[in-house]
Amino acid sequence: MMSDIEIAQATPMRPINEIAEELHIPDEYVENYGKYKAKISLDYLSEGPQKNGKLILVTAITPTPAGEGKTTTTVGLADGLRLIGKQSIVALREPSLGPVFGIKGGAAGGGYAQVVPMEDINLHFTGDFHAIGAANNLLAAMLDNHIQQGNSLNIDPRRITWKRAVDMNDRQLRFIVDGLGGRINGTPREDGFDITVASEIMAVLCLASDITDLKDRLSRIIVGYTYDEQPVTAGQLKAAGAMTALLKDALKPNLVQTLEHTPAFIHGGPFANIAHGCNSVMATRMALKTGDYVVTEAGFGADLGAEKFLDIKCRMAGLKPDAVVIVATVRALKHHGGVPKTELSQENLPALEKGLPNLLQHVENITKVFGLPAVVAINRFPQDSEAELELIEKKCRELGVNVALSEVWAKGGEGGKALAEEVVRLCEQKNDFRFSYDLDMSIKDKLDAIAKKIYHADGVDLIQNAPKQLKQMESLGFDKMPICMAKTQYSFSDDQTKLGAPRDFRIQVRNIKVSAGAGFLVALTGDIMTMPGLPKVPAAEKIDVDEKGRISGLF
Repeated sequence: MMSDIEIAQATPMRPINEIAEELHIPDEYVENYGKYKAKISLDYLSEGPQKNGKLILVTAITPTPAGEGKTTTTVGLADGLRLIGKQSIVALREPSLGPVFGIKGGAAGGGYAQVVPMEDINLHFTGDFHAIGAANNLLAAMLDNHIQQGNSLNIDPRRITWKRAVDMNDRQLRFIVDGLGGRINGTPREDGFDITVASEIMAVLCLASDITDLKDRLSRIIVGYTYDEQPVTAGQLKAAGAMTALLKDALKPNLVQTLEHTPAFIHGGPFANIAHGCNSVMATRMALKTGDYVVTEAGFGADLGAEKFLDIKCRMAGLKPDAVVIVATVRALKHHGGVPKTELSQENLPALEKGLPNLLQHVENITKVFGLPAVVAINRFPQDSEAELELIEKKCRELGVNVALSEVWAKGGEGGKALAEEVVRLCEQKNDFRFSYDLDMSIKDKLDAIAKKIYHADGVDLIQNAPKQLKQMESLGFDKMPICMAKTQYSFSDDQTKLGAPRDFRIQVRNIKVSAGAGFLVALTGDIMTMPGLPKVPAAEKIDVDEKGRISGLF
C-alpha cells in the first residue's frame, strides 16, 4: 500500500493557471509561485464579479490517537461535491512545521483525498509562516531596543508580555533569560518563545479584512505594560508599518488543488488548542466569491475549532455557515469508551456505546447551541462492523441528524458522494445560526457560557493570576471582546485524561491575556503550552531526501 506522499507524488497536477482560469480569475490577479502554487491578489476581492457561495464547516469529535481524518474528509467532500455537479472549493489552514516534524503530522489530507503539492504545503509553501515569524521578531527586537535606547515609554521589563516566535516544537525556548553579556548587549530579562502559529500576528493575519485593517490590528497589539501598569502597543513603538511591509504578500491567499484538481485556498494556520484554529478570513471570502460550495475546516474537536470558528471568526467577518459536518470514526469512539489503541480493530458494541456520548455532545452543541444543521460523517475503516455503524446511525437519528459513510481516503471524491448529497440537502434548509454568548456579557459570564454550554462543565474557576488579570482587562475596556479558550484538545474538560463526555467538573482558568490586535481575550486553562515539545521519536527522524531532491518519509 502506498503512503500518502507516494500517492501525492504519483498523481499528475494541472498547472495552477488552469485552476485559476476554471475559477474565472484573470491572469493579472494570479501571482505564480512556481508551476503549481499561486497567490491571488487582494484586488480581486473588490474588482472581480460578486457571488456568495454556501459555507460548509467540517469539524470532528474530540481527537484520539486512533485518528479522525478531518482534513481528509474536508478534501474528499469537496471532490465529492464536484462529482455530483457542484462547483466546490476547499479552504484550509497551512500546516505548521512543528507538528510536521513532531508527532501530529501534516495537514494536507491523506490517501486519495489530499491537497497538492503535498511536500511544499507541509514545508515552506509560499513563505507565509516565515513572514509572520519575521514580523513577530521584528516587534520583539524593536521593543528591546526601545528599552536599551532610553525607554522613553517607561516600559517595565518585568511586565513584557510579547514573546519571540519560531515555527518549530522547541521546549528549550519556552523560558529563557536574554540580554546577557554586558550593557552593550541589551537589558537582561526573562523571555521566551511561542510557536509561530500561537503568535498573535498569526491571528491578526487570519482575521484581517485588508491591508489597512492588518496595519490597524498590528498597531493595537499590546507588548507589555509600563511601571504604572498602562499598556504599551506596537503602534507606540512605531513598528506597525514595517511589520505590515513584511506581511503584505503573506496576506494574499494561496491557491493550490486537490488530487482531483478541485481548487483549494490554503492560508494561515493558528492552532485551535492555543489560538482560534481557522484559516484566514481573506481566503474564506475569496473561496465564497469564486465557488458555489466552500468546504472549510476548524482545528481539533468541535469544542475548540468549531466554537471559535462560530463565536470568533463568523462574528468578526459576518459569515453565516449553511451546514456543519462532524467527523468521527468507530475506532476513535471505542477509544473514548475505554478501549486501548491495540484493540480498536475488534468489534466492541458496549465500548462503542460508552464512547458515543462524545459524538452526541458535539452534535447537540452544533444543532442546539449554535442552531446549525449537521451531518455526521463516519470515516470508515475496513475493520468497522455493520453492527457498529448501525449503532452510530441509530443514536444520531435520535437527535435528528443523519449519518453518511465517508470512504474518501481509499476512493477520493467517489467515496464522498453520499456525504456530498446530504450536505447539499442541508444547505437548502433555513437555519437559526446564533452564537453561544453575547459580547456585552461580562468576561466571567462568557467563560461560564462556553464551559457550561459547550463543555458541559459546572462552571469556571479563576485561579493563580486570572482574578487580577480579569479586573485589569475590565479596567482597560477589553471586557466586550470574544473569548479564545486555550485548552487541551483531548477532552471536553481541561484534563486530557477525561475521555468521552465527562460530567461533574469545573474548568480552571489560570491566565487571562488580551490579544488586542486579534480582538479577543485568551483564557489559558490547565497546563496548556504555547510552545509544544518534540516526542521521544520525532517524525523528523523518518524524513529524508534522495540525490534527485525527492522527499520521502513525509507521511
